[in-house]
Amino acid sequence: MENNKEKIIEDLKEVVNQMKLDDIEENPDSEFEFFTCSSCAKDAPLAGSIQYSKYRLCNDCVLLYEASLKLNKVDNIDQFIEKTEDSRLKTICDFIKKENSKENN
Repeated sequence: MENNKEKIIEDLKEVVNQMKLDDIEENPDSEFEFFTCSSCAKDAPLAGSIQYSKYRLCNDCVLLYEASLKLNKVDNIDQFIEKTEDSRLKTICDFIKKENSKENN
């Protein structure tokens, strides 16, 4: 079973990476156009991102979401967003701390 999980993730990695490369080939600017990922809250390139319902996920989070679906860890995007809340909050808090330290220097 563990090997099957690894195979699923490796296969998904290839697909998700290829999506990013295809996006860059189709629109080279997409590598330098950024948005804030709905899952991890990090600024990420549009290249390789996907819009799921009202959420746009960066390439890394697309991989996590698709793997979570395949491995039956989540049933839909709303569950995934809920499960990634801690990660998102940490990113936001780290950003605020960084901005505060800039202002204090």
